[in-house]
Amino acid sequence: MDKEQLQKLYLQEEYYWGMEPSRLAEKILDYIPEDRRKSMKIVDLGAGEGRDSVFLARAGFELIAVDIAPAGLAKAERLAAKRNAVIKTVEADINDFAWQDPVDLVYSIGALQYIEPQNRNRQFSRFKERTLPGGLHVLFAFVEHPDVELAPDWGENEYLYKRTELQGYYADWDVIEAEEVIFDCSSSNIPHRHAASTVIARKPVPGP
Repeated sequence: MDKEQLQKLYLQEEYYWGMEPSRLAEKILDYIPEDRRKSMKIVDLGAGEGRDSVFLARAGFELIAVDIAPAGLAKAERLAAKRNAVIKTVEADINDFAWQDPVDLVYSIGALQYIEPQNRNRQFSRFKERTLPGGLHVLFAFVEHPDVELAPDWGENEYLYKRTELQGYYADWDVIEAEEVIFDCSSSNIPHRHAASTVIARKPVPGP
């Protein structure tokens, strides 16, 4: 979907992706104890309507929600207010976005396909450089698979990853989890399947 399509979806009153967190967002809590969260900052790349951003903010993290569609960010702010959470929203294109101050965790689900292939080395390098030592990247990317056809609502500005490509950007980090999954989806009310790769990686801490 392009920016205009997302904006149109997010202008609807209903939360297109729902208001409850994804399983990947919930998994973050398994890695970071509650007593450490208030001192940690997360960037959510492609936050959409904010379901995961708000969940993580309520869990205690300082949260920066980034998305290209302002209507999605407005709904994220409303959801945060409804659930007594505090988030900061930033309208930006994931193809050239880079934050200034280092963060503890970079999270993204359902947005990395918008990074054009020629921009990926640059953007992943930026994301890694701007992460503190010991910090985590928790990421999801749609991948090519011989048994899975391209989704019917796939946009011209979306690009699949090779099957091990996402993990490859973290060859110099500690990859904690790497998994490929195939799952059913009914976005745009058209049943179909996706193949995706999830990676959880930790930035090494320099030795003495």
